[in-house]
Amino acid sequence: MPAATVSPPWAYTLQLPRDPRAPGVARSTLRAVLRAHGLAALTDTAELLASELVTNAYLHSKGAYSLRLRGVGRQRVRLSVRDTDPHIPAPFSWSVEPPSDMAERGRGLHLVSLWAESWGAYPMDGALPGQGGKLLWVECAGTPEWAPGAGAQGAGTPE
Repeated sequence: MPAATVSPPWAYTLQLPRDPRAPGVARSTLRAVLRAHGLAALTDTAELLASELVTNAYLHSKGAYSLRLRGVGRQRVRLSVRDTDPHIPAPFSWSVEPPSDMAERGRGLHLVSLWAESWGAYPMDGALPGQGGKLLWVECAGTPEWAPGAGAQGAGTPE
């Protein structure tokens, strides 16, 4: 039987409880999924992005939240976090100005605008109580691990 030349689409959803250990579990899961799908070169960037989104969901929402990982093309992954807080923060609210030097908040999500290939947000208006909130997503991409010149510099880093 000939080898498949196109990878089938894949997606994983990790339901996370309101627990201070959940962001660490999310990062560990992300690393394992990227490695399993040959996307280990994206790990540093994807982990930074996921860490910001998951930690914000833990800090700013009142309920459970979820991390979804999805392959969206060759050497590209989309990370999305859904939580119960309806507020869409910058840069997802399309304000990408960097935080001031004295700002106590906003630095983490500003990193998203610097490192993500693309990002966006959707309000989640639920018909039932507890279904509202938002979904924040980011994408990161890299060079195939098997491509000439791939490796040491890392993929998905800004130039």
